[in-house]
Amino acid sequence: MQTLKVPRVNASTLTFTANEMCLANILPTASTLSPAPGDEAALLKPFTYTTARPGKGVRKRLLTALNLWMKVPQADMECIAKVVSMLHDASLMLDDIEDGSQLRRGQPAAHTIYGVPHTVNAATYIHTLVYQKLSELKFTRGEYRDLVTIVTDELVCLHHGQSSDILWRDSFRCPSEAEYVVMVKNKTGGLFENGRETYDGLFNHRPGHSPVSRNYVLLADLIGIHFQIRDDYMNLQSLEYTSSKGFAEDLDEGKFSFPIIHAVHVDTSNRLILDTLKDRPVPPALKRQIINYLKYDTKSFDYTRSILEALEAKITHEVAILGGNTELSGIIKDLHVGTAI
Repeated sequence: MQTLKVPRVNASTLTFTANEMCLANILPTASTLSPAPGDEAALLKPFTYTTARPGKGVRKRLLTALNLWMKVPQADMECIAKVVSMLHDASLMLDDIEDGSQLRRGQPAAHTIYGVPHTVNAATYIHTLVYQKLSELKFTRGEYRDLVTIVTDELVCLHHGQSSDILWRDSFRCPSEAEYVVMVKNKTGGLFENGRETYDGLFNHRPGHSPVSRNYVLLADLIGIHFQIRDDYMNLQSLEYTSSKGFAEDLDEGKFSFPIIHAVHVDTSNRLILDTLKDRPVPPALKRQIINYLKYDTKSFDYTRSILEALEAKITHEVAILGGNTELSGIIKDLHVGTAI
């Protein structure tokens, strides 16, 4: 019987050839595939869970009110409102992780259900999808480039603002009220400013659209500051906030909210608040003690309400200067302290 002679093959050459054969089988198939719809839905589950229980829609109402002045086409306005909503909900998901929040809108926060890695990935993925959404606007290449710059700049501001909030908390350094306002202008004001900037920067010079020469920056800043200070106040005072976010949740987060900042600076010799913020979570009995301290000793709630009233008066004045806006005036009235949102 004739013996079959098999040529000797170098082991490394054999391995390389086998890998080549495997790649030859899978690459043509892989190149024709795209992510399955189920994969996309699974990726976005933390986001869809968060958006399934929407907030009060104040930001969308504000954009609609601004459009009474700007007169942006309805389809474009809805796209901008969707982008602002996407960025807002994604930021809430990240905020809840960074703050250790357990509740969001009366339900367990997304990361407590889906885990931190999945939730972070979904939130950052939404940031990329925003730019795809913006491409639905019928802009020239130059206009789209300007739009991308506007949105990116506002995202930079938002993250800078959030960073300040986190650094103050983790270093136990109570900021001044002026530092707090700068943080809010970056963090909370950014989402209001994003829509305002988009309107003002892109639509005012388009053919057939009347240019708007007014400056809305101050108004957007005032609304953002009012909104955040009000949120800080309601977190410590509102039964509605207790049901949706937990009792005085800001104390559990160690957050230097506006009433807390005032109280710390009113009496620097009293360490009650600073020592409590270092030991989180805060027991309910101690929370009630701090709230009573803010109410009766430092009068921080009275002071916060006075600031909110002053901001409301300033916003009303700016609205009048800009020609009046019944929708915007109605929103500010609804946000008056003591009125649930």
